[in-house]
Amino acid sequence: MMQFTGSLVSYPARVSSAAYVIVILLGGLTLTLPAARMPNRPQVSLVDGIFTATSACCVTGLTVRSTVNDFSPLGQGVILLLIQLGGLGIMTITTLVSFHLGGQATLRQRAVVSETLGIKSGRDLRWVTVAVLLTVIVAELIGVVLLCVATWGSDSPGNVIWKACFHSVSAFCNAGFALDDANFMPLAGNASINLVICSLIIVGGLGFPVIFDIFSRLRRGDEFWTRLHTQSKMMLIGTALLLAFGAVTFWVFEWNESLVQEPLPTRLLMGLFHSTTCRTAGFNTVDYSGLSSATLFLAIILMAIGAGPCSTGGGLKVSTFMTLGISSWSSFRGLRRTNFFKRTIPETAVERATATALLFIAVAIAAIVGLLAVEHGGPMESRPRWFLEVFFECVSALGTVGLSTGITATLSDPGKMVLVFLMLLGRLGPITAAVALSRERRPYQPAYPEEEPIIG
Repeated sequence: MMQFTGSLVSYPARVSSAAYVIVILLGGLTLTLPAARMPNRPQVSLVDGIFTATSACCVTGLTVRSTVNDFSPLGQGVILLLIQLGGLGIMTITTLVSFHLGGQATLRQRAVVSETLGIKSGRDLRWVTVAVLLTVIVAELIGVVLLCVATWGSDSPGNVIWKACFHSVSAFCNAGFALDDANFMPLAGNASINLVICSLIIVGGLGFPVIFDIFSRLRRGDEFWTRLHTQSKMMLIGTALLLAFGAVTFWVFEWNESLVQEPLPTRLLMGLFHSTTCRTAGFNTVDYSGLSSATLFLAIILMAIGAGPCSTGGGLKVSTFMTLGISSWSSFRGLRRTNFFKRTIPETAVERATATALLFIAVAIAAIVGLLAVEHGGPMESRPRWFLEVFFECVSALGTVGLSTGITATLSDPGKMVLVFLMLLGRLGPITAAVALSRERRPYQPAYPEEEPIIG
């Protein structure tokens, strides 16, 4: 144990992991206090408190207790604070505070924040952290104003403003928590609310490097697309393709199923909302327990891909998916290099993308087996699509999405802890978690004569 804690100084990934664990434990304990729950509601157990705190801090959105009915305004405020801390990055906030107090960021802080925000070495860390904070504040304030305008008169002014603040932060941070047990299903036909929430989710999921790059090119005004970084082009193209794929497949498989009773404008909105939130946000305007198996399986793929690196979202990342796709296409065509818009993607990036995808898949498979094992013999096994629902739940947790077919609250305590581990791992990233648990010194690796295996 001393060896692990002593290496926190030299291992930034371990610092980030420890920060999330500490905040989750403090948040979970706070949520179990009587002041954090509504009067005459059952006590929040320690497992449920830690689950809720993990889901909020890891911006997932899976719930085992009603956010609006079980938690008091204090409890809801704690959840909102955890969402904001998790979405912005705990180490980013602590570094900004140290700057504000007149100090200097340590090398450890610089390493963690650089990894979190995708900052290249040599950049002004103070300026970047302030820019990130301002970006978050401006985006969320715009969301609050637009949501207030869209819902003004539906409730008392105080409740309207509070819900707008909560949902704006939850949407930009891709968290998926809502102050309604039905989530956004009652508002499925409200175009203004749907579009505001979708816009916040997309912007938050692009990643801070992409946002800064876009604003930088727009400010200059010349050759916008040509001067964008490859990362930005990948994210914009990949996001557009995934949004279109998710919406079209949802309409195809649900048009005469879950959408059959809805008017045309609502059907179109529900498809767009599903495609947007399915990639790490966790809000829903449709009951996922009633969707077809084909839709659920395609949703699993979208949840696994997730949002962008250095963003408020999770998943194995859009740029990882794009890198693997471009590399595979180049390989199929017999090309030796992976080129994208007159740029060559380094082999090291392709190898890292492959490792990330394989590690994500391995963790998901292990979690599915674990959840099936701990829930064996329980009442959940009688559900007709039990395996598919477990598959859906595990990928939703690992991708920090938060969508569910309704089985989350019925899981046993060991089953909930499996999801807690997945949510934490999904927020940190499988690669970061592996680095955090690895040895500080790499073992010597000899070089042997090359011999190529048969592939395919």
